[in-house]
This record gives sequence, C-alpha cells and structure tokens, in this order.
Amino acid sequence: MNQSIGDVWQRVLGTQAAPPHWLVLACAGTALLAILPHPVWRLSRNVVTIAHEGGHGLVALLTGRRLHGIQLHSDTSGLTVSSGRPTGPGMVLTAAAGYTAPSLLGLGGASLLAVGHTTALLWLCVLLLAAMLPRLRNAFGLLTVLLTGAAFFAVSWWGTEQLQAVFACLGVWFLLLGGVRPVLELQGKRRRGGARDSDADQLARLTGVGGLLWVALFLVVALSCLLAGGSQLLSA
Repeated sequence: MNQSIGDVWQRVLGTQAAPPHWLVLACAGTALLAILPHPVWRLSRNVVTIAHEGGHGLVALLTGRRLHGIQLHSDTSGLTVSSGRPTGPGMVLTAAAGYTAPSLLGLGGASLLAVGHTTALLWLCVLLLAAMLPRLRNAFGLLTVLLTGAAFFAVSWWGTEQLQAVFACLGVWFLLLGGVRPVLELQGKRRRGGARDSDADQLARLTGVGGLLWVALFLVVALSCLLAGGSQLLSA
C-alpha cells in the first residue's frame, strides 16, 4: 500500500495497451464456456442478475422514483422494489432496464477497453458495486456483491497490466454474451405459461404493447450490443 493518491489517480486516468487479438478471442471462448453449459450457468448467472437488478435500481433513481431495496436470490432470481407513479415513462423505463442492463454495460465496457482505459473500467465496476451495497436487503445478495466487488478491486489494485486486461476483457465478453441467454430463457418460460409477472408482461400491462414485442426489443438490444461491442474489442 505504498502508492500515493496521485499514483492511483494516474493509473485510473491513464491508458493501457489493448490485449492482443488472440487473447480477446480466448476471452470470448472462455465467456461462452461460462454461459452455455447449464451447471456453470447456474453459478455465473448471478453476475448477470447483479447487472439486471442494478439496472432496475439505477434507472428508478434516475427517473425520480424512490428505491426501497434490491434482493438477489441463490436461484439467480432477483427483486428490485421502488415506489412512485405506478404508470408513466419512469415506470416503463425502470421495468425495461433489467434485461437490457447487462448488454448495455458490456457495450460500455467494450468502448472503454477499445480506447485503453482498462483500469478505469475496473474501478468504475467497483464504484457501481459499492453504490449497490446499501440498497441490498438480503444476506445472499450482500455476499454476492461483496465477493464480486472484492474480485474487481483486487485485480485493479494488485493485478499486473496483463491480468487486468484479461479480467476486464473476460468480464465484458461475459456481459455481452450473457445478456442474450436470459432473454431467450424468458420467452421460453412465457411460452410454457410461466413468468406471468415478468418484466415483459409488466411492460405489456403498462403500455398496451404485447409482451412478445418487449421480449423482441430486449433481444434486439442484446444482439446489437454483442455485435457492436464485439466489433470494438476485435478492432482495438
């Protein structure tokens, strides 16, 4: 801990070398391995749930709603409770933020990596996770966010430039790819008659636009972010 505040600030604001293309592709392949096999996905999906519920919470605050709390459950489900007008743009944006948040965060992360701001990306993740902590209302959610934040902090503080690049690139690919599967799972549940209170169905009741169209919008956002973010990573 012999670094001055100035040294840390310089690291955060400075740029780092972009990882080589073979490493970017290796990270993409590793991220796929964390998403496709169902037993692994049951564990790794918790990270997507953090982004999903964090998206609900952030947009609720940005639209002037009162955020009461966030819960993350061991079955990878989550719940974000806010109050305010039961209808209107604020409620619609809050409901729509969950399934789009992982992909949009992945796209933002890819943009930062593409211009060499690897350390800044890691610190931004630490700050977002830290801001989420006071809003958590159950022990599992608190533990999950603490462990995730600790991993980001450890890599950003003690990790070499190469380790930071690998960790950040893997995380971005995971969000970009992991943002697609929950949307497909959502429609699968809806087709089987489940998930009647899902984000898409809540949006259908709020707007009069069918739930299937909201699922399609979530999927378009996820695939667009994957295409744009992946292109940035591969062209950096």
